[in-house]
Amino acid sequence: MSHSSKGGISLKKRAFIGLSVLLVLSLLLSACGGSKQEQNDAGAAASDPSKPVELSVFAPQQAGIENMDVNKFSKYIEDKLGIKFNWSTVPDAGFSDKKLLLLASGDYPAVIMNAGISKADQIKYGQQGAFIPLNDLIDQYAPNIKKAMEDVSYLKQGMVAPDGKIYALPKLNECLHCTYGQRMWINTSWLEKLGLSMPTTTDEFYNVLKAFKEKDPNGNGKADEIPFTTSSDGVWGGGVDSFLMNAFIYDNTSDYLSIKDGQVIYSPAQPEWKEGLKYLRKLFAEGLMDKAVFTQNNDAVKQLANKPDAAVGTVGYALLSSAFSVDDSNPRHKDYDVVPPLKGPNGVQLTGYSIGAGDGSFVITNKATKEEQVAAIKLADYLWSEEGTVMTSWGFEGEGWKKADSGKLDYNGKPAKYDVVPKAPSANGETTLDNFWWQLGTMQMLNSIRESFAAPSDPLGNGAYEYRLWLAAKKYEPFAKPEVVYPADTFIDPADAMTVAQMQKSLTDYVKSSLAQFVTGNKDIDKDWDSYIAGFKGLQLDQYLAIYQKALKK
Repeated sequence: MSHSSKGGISLKKRAFIGLSVLLVLSLLLSACGGSKQEQNDAGAAASDPSKPVELSVFAPQQAGIENMDVNKFSKYIEDKLGIKFNWSTVPDAGFSDKKLLLLASGDYPAVIMNAGISKADQIKYGQQGAFIPLNDLIDQYAPNIKKAMEDVSYLKQGMVAPDGKIYALPKLNECLHCTYGQRMWINTSWLEKLGLSMPTTTDEFYNVLKAFKEKDPNGNGKADEIPFTTSSDGVWGGGVDSFLMNAFIYDNTSDYLSIKDGQVIYSPAQPEWKEGLKYLRKLFAEGLMDKAVFTQNNDAVKQLANKPDAAVGTVGYALLSSAFSVDDSNPRHKDYDVVPPLKGPNGVQLTGYSIGAGDGSFVITNKATKEEQVAAIKLADYLWSEEGTVMTSWGFEGEGWKKADSGKLDYNGKPAKYDVVPKAPSANGETTLDNFWWQLGTMQMLNSIRESFAAPSDPLGNGAYEYRLWLAAKKYEPFAKPEVVYPADTFIDPADAMTVAQMQKSLTDYVKSSLAQFVTGNKDIDKDWDSYIAGFKGLQLDQYLAIYQKALKK
């Protein structure tokens, strides 16, 4: 699973003048303002089905669901909450650009869903008045959200801005296998054939790769095995360092930040990174790593992985499905299991760890009247209920899910609560449109909900892939050290946001380019290390770290 957002900061600059005027209006129309009687009247109107509240909403239109105006789940919510949606949608690919244009023009609706609002922009648009603070609305009309803020340990940090205001709701989407997304998949049939055990250290992993290269595990009499492959084209969990460097130093492969003794550090500028590079260089130099790891794309990995004669010993991706079909069309995927985190020569044994609320996904703007504000927060609160979360994710009972049969057990071996109803293929082979929301806007998907579904009897069977990933994640969970991970939901000062974004790109490009040169031997790790470290000064690494250190202390 991955998320992305597009740039467009220059467009936002046009909004400053218009939004400064709107700030005055927002103070008058703020959700936090008005008398208690006005708030009660608005709440009563929003829940009266005989007087539906019209709610203007801007959202992406997903290709796989019905038009939002006729969507069955939309109608269900309208009837349940006493609202009438006035949808404004654009195809998902153009949503981010259109959103920025609307915010810059000042002509936006009462609610934006799947908003993708960064922490910095939540503060920016909130303090300018375009996004209203939600604190009082949550306190009065959103018991599910309010309870979640008490129960979910990291939620407040991801929602509450440094000024104490909540300007956006995240799409809370817990997923155990997403938390531990830096994985290595190994051909266990090759291990068995060669009489090898699952590797637990970097030395053992080296020896396994060497055996894969030299002992013809696919049995075709050819030296055509590739002990380890991956790609660096943005596939989730991909990259030469993604899994292996965590045996030397924490490496999240994105911003490369970590925490040591309360200080923010940059992993690629540490001595431990140098030792990790030497290990990766050894694998490459001895032909244990695919020579094309830095140049090939994911399609090339797929072609290699699916050759008639099995050719791949290990593949570094979060998802096995990035390389193989994980259904009965090709059973080869059943030969692969995850390698648990390896212990390095100095005892380091870490796993990638990613948890947090994420960007703002549901905002109420200053275009909403008091009545619409209450209706909007009640909509969000319903989507945060278990019923709302299950229905926006799987659809209606009997269609996408059902109550689990007696005797079925969930992921944790307890009586299951739900079971998935597989989507039946259409007779003519055409894809049928779904009538739910595909998790549009916001929700509270907890691990406890995912894990309450019936566990498939065969983790390798059709339809069992989610469970298989969960089982894989359980092998990584004991090696997580959240204390070394820079919190993903830290609010960055809007004044620093543009600078940080530019610095991060320059630094990341430098690290990835240098990684490739060191591993392939174009640069000598010992001779060129000092000049590599000196290069960070020109990229303003100290200023980059200072900004994140300042944000961490807020």
